[in-house]
Formats: sequence, structure tokens, C-alpha cells
Amino acid sequence: MNQVSPVSIAQLTDTHLFALEKGQLLGIPTTESLQAVIERLKNLQPELDLLLLTGDLSSDGTPESYENLQNLLSPLQIPSYWLPGNHDCAIAMDDILNLGMVSRRKSFKRGSWNFILLNSCVPGCVHGHLSAKILDWLDSELKMLGENPTVVALHHSPLLINSQWLDASTLKNSEELFAILDSHPQVKLVLFGHIHQEFHHQRYGVHYLGTPSTCIQFQPESSAFAIDQTPPGFRLLKLYPNGDWKSWIERVPYS
Repeated sequence: MNQVSPVSIAQLTDTHLFALEKGQLLGIPTTESLQAVIERLKNLQPELDLLLLTGDLSSDGTPESYENLQNLLSPLQIPSYWLPGNHDCAIAMDDILNLGMVSRRKSFKRGSWNFILLNSCVPGCVHGHLSAKILDWLDSELKMLGENPTVVALHHSPLLINSQWLDASTLKNSEELFAILDSHPQVKLVLFGHIHQEFHHQRYGVHYLGTPSTCIQFQPESSAFAIDQTPPGFRLLKLYPNGDWKSWIERVPYS
């Protein structure tokens, strides 16, 4: 990669796969909807440097669901990194999602950018929380990695999104996260899933980006649970060596 080339990333989130490939989430066959996304990624494959999968990759937490994911990703031959969501089983993920181009590493570098992936899950709970151990690790990684522009990713939104039912399951100790991020100006982006919709908010120079699911979408700004008819989607990012970036959402026609 030369000095002027951006790092190109696709963020996929909330794939909600099942042990059975025909498994459905609220009427959507999640393997089929992910396959539609992967067909689009095949066209983008020559320009993509990595995939970032930000949790709820499984709906049932079974080893078979992660084997299905591994098999779906394999033909893309794109380096892929993941973190768990509240529906996932982190132990099964660690065992299975570590073959070929799929890595369980949680801190790595591509081009001029650093990436740090956080586990915000609380066993048995829908909401998120970052343990003291993870927060200490984040702080030490940011100090060690230095001034290169950095992406931090987690599953849960650290911000309220003006959706009453979803805001009950955000990250519960966001202020502790912000205290660390505020002291490390090299952090440019925080990426997350969980909310099944597009979201963008800037706070103290850091941009917080939420990304649609590869299956069902939640209706924005809804007080109670509601499904939106927007198609499955994913996020594309281009990260430039000087810390600048571009990002947009791609939708995949799927019925």
C-alpha cells in the first residue's frame, strides 16, 4: 500500500445467523440476506482491505452458526475481524472464527490506521458495559500505539439515539469510555452496531457511526419496538493516511 492509498473497509453488523441455514429472524432468512450482502462485497473485493464485523453475528450463539459465517466469508478472501454482541457466545466465536482470513485479534494496524475492538457485552443482558479490565486495556493500547489515527469499535451504542426502547440497551458506562477517548485525540471514529439503523453523531471531534443490519432494520426514533422496511445494509469507509475519512451506507435490494 503506497502512502496516498486509503484503507478501504466494509463494516458488517447484526447478521443474526442460526445453526440452521434456513433460520429466520422476524420473517427474514438471515443467511439469505447476508448472502445478498456478500454478493455485493464480491464486486468490491479488489478494493477492500478488511471486513469489520461488529457483533450479533449469531442469533442463537451456536457453534454451527459461526461455522456458517466462516463458510460464507471464506470465498471473499478478505481479512476479517470481529467482536461479540449480546446475542453471541464469545467462547464459541473464539474457537471457530479464527481460520483462514478470519482473525480474533482485537488490536491491529492497517496502513496508517490503528484498530481497537472492544467487548461491550454483559452475559445474559441486552445492554452493554465495558469492564474495568477492558477500559484499562483500551487506555494502555492507545498510549502504546501512539499518534496514528485510530478506529475504536464495539457492539453497543455509547450514545442515546432518540429511540426509547433501544436507548434502554445502550452502553451503560459511556462516560467512562468518553473519559479515555477524550484524552487520546488520535481516535477519529467509533463504530458500532446493535441499533439496526444508520446513525452519525460527532462528539469532541470523534465521529460515532452506527450501521444497519444485514437483515432486519429497526425504525428510527421509535418509542416502542418497530420494524423499518429499509433493505439490508452495510457501511463502507475509506481511511486516509492523514486521518481524514469518508463513509457511506450501501443498501442491498432484498425481498
